[in-house]
Amino acid sequence: AFLEMESEEAAVTMVNYCTCATPYLRGHPVYIQYSNHRELKTDDVPNQARAQAALQAMDAMQSASVPVAGVLGAEGGLLPTQGSVLRIIVENLFYPITLDTLHQIFSKYGSVLKIVTFTKNNQFQALLQYADPINAHHAKVALNGHSLYTACCTLRVDFSNLPNLKVKYNNDKSRDFTRLDVPVFGQMPLETGAAFGTENTMFPSHAGAAAFTPAMGSAQGAGLSVPVLPAVVGSFPATTSAASGQMAISNFNGIPGNSVLLVSNLSTEDITAHRLFILFGVYGDVHRVKIMFNKRGNALVQMADANQAQLAIANLNGQRLYGRILRVTFSKYQTVQLPRVGQEDQDLTKDYSNSPLHRFKKPGSKNSQNVFPPSATLHLSNIPPSVSADDLKKLFASTGSTVKSFRFFQ
Repeated sequence: AFLEMESEEAAVTMVNYCTCATPYLRGHPVYIQYSNHRELKTDDVPNQARAQAALQAMDAMQSASVPVAGVLGAEGGLLPTQGSVLRIIVENLFYPITLDTLHQIFSKYGSVLKIVTFTKNNQFQALLQYADPINAHHAKVALNGHSLYTACCTLRVDFSNLPNLKVKYNNDKSRDFTRLDVPVFGQMPLETGAAFGTENTMFPSHAGAAAFTPAMGSAQGAGLSVPVLPAVVGSFPATTSAASGQMAISNFNGIPGNSVLLVSNLSTEDITAHRLFILFGVYGDVHRVKIMFNKRGNALVQMADANQAQLAIANLNGQRLYGRILRVTFSKYQTVQLPRVGQEDQDLTKDYSNSPLHRFKKPGSKNSQNVFPPSATLHLSNIPPSVSADDLKKLFASTGSTVKSFRFFQ
């Protein structure tokens, strides 16, 4: 859960106190850490609805499944002799899966103590430790072979030969849910803005959702919801919020599977192919951009795939760009054709297929989770150690912007 205190000082006092004296609710220890969110928004809670739908689906799946005793009996009536650590491989990773997604799913079968995620052989994998080997057995029986989304993100669950997991940092890649004293590597308390748009829930998000995927809990997203097809997972409904960084292909207004977008109502004085490339590049890898020769207020943007195109629509359609309301929808064209040398519109069409600025080339990249609608807060990375806060303020102010506040991560 998220809890917003009256002031930052109150939050600091609470965390400091609870670090020394762990609070208990109904006999269960409660662990409290700083969230990446500066403020909670309660007017629109797509992530809460998503999490509730997922939990209800899991409850329905469990109630419809064979009782535990029957499962064990079918396997010879013996309790599992394997350990409490599971190895999880996510095959056909079409949508990003996060540590919090796994925790939400596997917690239905028992108390999850630790999770470590990693990529090996170009596959997203995780090690997950239960408090009890019986829980691990039940989770393996119930979830092995299930897909988190229709026809993709299939779980392969088996026992690991590790007796225990060691977690060095509590962050978006690893988590020890039993300890509050584990350092949060690469994350600082009370982050200043909306750079982290979400902190994953079931079929969560993280935009860094602005960000490098945050660490704790689940979040509210940026208030945009995407109509999605009710994909069933083993029985999980894949409803999700684009604001949260989760990518879901919804009902297309254009051609299903199309990766070319029609962008209209552009400011003809300000817009360039490169500016569209940078803007749409936050939501996917832009391959080509074409500004219409006869209608300079319209452009075509070709993304790497239809999923990225949908994500761009969900986050950019209706946003204000250079004083005009941006309209983004699917194009009737399947590809953006490059002009022949000497054509009048040659300078209006750009090919970015091999651009070094592509963010999503690596499957399962955390950049897929760090996706939010445009906001006033930016997340900066790759900053040289010699650069100071004043240097960065001056750099951004040189574009004509007013820098309201700035803070380095600890």
